[in-house]
Amino acid sequence: MHAPGAEVTCLITKWGGGRHWEYAGRWLGSDACGDWLGFVAGTTFTRPGAEYVAPYDQVGLVPAEQHWLATFHADPSPVAVYVDIATPATWDGPTLRAIDLDLDVIRGRTGRVWVDDEDEFAEHRVSLDYPAPLVADALASCVRIEAALLAGEPPFDGSHLAWLDVLRDLVSDESER
Repeated sequence: MHAPGAEVTCLITKWGGGRHWEYAGRWLGSDACGDWLGFVAGTTFTRPGAEYVAPYDQVGLVPAEQHWLATFHADPSPVAVYVDIATPATWDGPTLRAIDLDLDVIRGRTGRVWVDDEDEFAEHRVSLDYPAPLVADALASCVRIEAALLAGEPPFDGSHLAWLDVLRDLVSDESER
């Protein structure tokens, strides 16, 4: 698919095509969990009206045909795992595309797990006219991810640590050139 270290662009929209998050990263590789992407500290994530510059390294997981995307943050970030409930992601060459469905499942560094933006989901399912099957898939995915995070099931069991090492090795190799 991609060569390790290849630059990728992530274009995340809202239902109906509205712009949402846009950012660049590196394709690190894939395993049974899906495709892993790397984002070094200093990566800029933009959306209309907002910009976020990552203070810590992160790796993202793009699972095949699942209604979510996960980001695993390196220590000492107070957020350990951030899962966006979304449509299944697709690759268009080096561009990753998905539609954000508002709901987020988060595990803090202390182990606390919570669902965020339920109010936004409730509002958008009406104002953006989410189809009933999409709503059902998003809600079911949210419940599954919350349970997996609480149980520490793969890939939420520390599997990401090896991919953080891959990212750091890649950056280290590039700085030596």
